[in-house]
Amino acid sequence: MLRIAVQSKGRLYDETMALLQESGICIGISKRTLLAQASEFPIEVLFLRDDDIPESVADGVADIGIVGENEFVERSTAAKLVKRLGFSRCRLSLAIPKAEDYKSIEWFNGKKIATSYPGILKSFLKKNGIDAEIHIITGSVEIAPGIGLANAIFDIVSSGSTLVSNNLKEVETVMQSEALLIGNPQLSDEKQAILDELMFRFDAVRAARGKKYVMMNVPDARLSEILKILPGIKSPTVMPLAQEGWSSVHTVLDEKRFWEITGRLKQAGAEGILVLPIEKMIL
Repeated sequence: MLRIAVQSKGRLYDETMALLQESGICIGISKRTLLAQASEFPIEVLFLRDDDIPESVADGVADIGIVGENEFVERSTAAKLVKRLGFSRCRLSLAIPKAEDYKSIEWFNGKKIATSYPGILKSFLKKNGIDAEIHIITGSVEIAPGIGLANAIFDIVSSGSTLVSNNLKEVETVMQSEALLIGNPQLSDEKQAILDELMFRFDAVRAARGKKYVMMNVPDARLSEILKILPGIKSPTVMPLAQEGWSSVHTVLDEKRFWEITGRLKQAGAEGILVLPIEKMIL
C-alpha cells in the first residue's frame, strides 16, 4: 500500500483529485476524512495542510505527496522531486501599494515585507543585496500594507485579482510554481513498483490533455499534400475507403493549433473532418 499526501482543500486539492479520478483511482471521501483508501488500487490518501506535506513525505508519514513547488522549496526537506505535474501554476511575487512610485528593487531597502514564505524571500533579498525586514504572517498576507503592518508583501499570485482588490501592484516575480509529485527517498521496492504504475497512469492522462483525435476523408490525389500539413505523433494513419480514389486519414492534433491546421486541411481538399476528445494517451 502506497500512501500519498494531498492538500485538504483549495485549487490544488480539486485538481489533484481530478487527476486521480482520471487515472482510474476512486477515493471514497466524507466530511472530516483524514485518511481514505482507493477501492481498486493499492493507494491511500492522507489529507493535510499544504505546508505539512513536504515534511510528512520526508519523515515517511506519507510515501509520496502532491504539493505546490512554493511549499516544497520553502520547507527545504529531504523529500525528493519525482515529477513536475504541470497544473496549479502560480508565481511568488513582491507587491507594493499602487500609489508607490517603483523604479527598481532598491525600493525595498529599509522596508518591512509581510510573507508566509520567509525562506524564499530571505534568499532572494540576500542575492540582490537588499536589506529589508521580513514580517512572517499566515493567512491574508495581502491586507498587511492596508492596515499598516508592512510596506509590501511577498505572496502567491495567480490571476492577480486579489492584489487589485487590495490596491496592490506586482513589481517583482521571484519564482514560478506548479504542482509537484514528491517522494520519500527510502521507498521499498514494493512501494516503488506502485509509484511507477501511478506515474504511468498520470503520464497517460497528462499526454491526452489539450489533444484531439481527428479523422478525415481525403482524395488520394491530394494525400501527399495533406500528410505534409499534419504534425502527427509519429505519422498519420492512412486507410483506403470503399470508394475508389479516397482514403481515411487519422491523426492527433494539439488543440492550440487545431483551427489553424483544420482550415489548411479543408483548403487542401479534406472532407468529412471528424474531431473526437482523447481521455488517455500512452506514448
